[in-house]
Amino acid sequence: MNAQRPLGYWLKLVDSLIDEQFAATLEEHGVTRRQWQVLNLLEQQPATEAQLNAGLSPFFASEDEPQSLNEHLAELVESGWVTVHDGEYSITDRGHISLLKLSELVEKIRTQFGQDLDGSEYDAVVQTLEKIARSLGWDPEQAQQ
Repeated sequence: MNAQRPLGYWLKLVDSLIDEQFAATLEEHGVTRRQWQVLNLLEQQPATEAQLNAGLSPFFASEDEPQSLNEHLAELVESGWVTVHDGEYSITDRGHISLLKLSELVEKIRTQFGQDLDGSEYDAVVQTLEKIARSLGWDPEQAQQ
């Protein structure tokens, strides 16, 4: 039997496989995916823990996850990749250099999961998913806050 699987099946499967690839690659270099995301946000500008929570909220898998952000931040501070002053976190030069190296690895993963699609196919998938998200109530204006 070769029945077509529903969209939700493919979304969950692909999301899970992407998460596994990112986690394995980043953890191989001593960083969690969440820490990598924190470094990316701090690369843009310093932020408080509340601002980081807000910026990362689309990626939280459970309601418990924001509490674990404190642990991720503590590890980044301990490693010298991030500093904290008066409740505001900033990326250090060491963190910036590490982020650049990690970003190269992440780009390889991104290239890998799109390698069997030509540019127009990849763009069509992304545009289709955005349309579906909008039809389900996603508002890009609120997502950027």
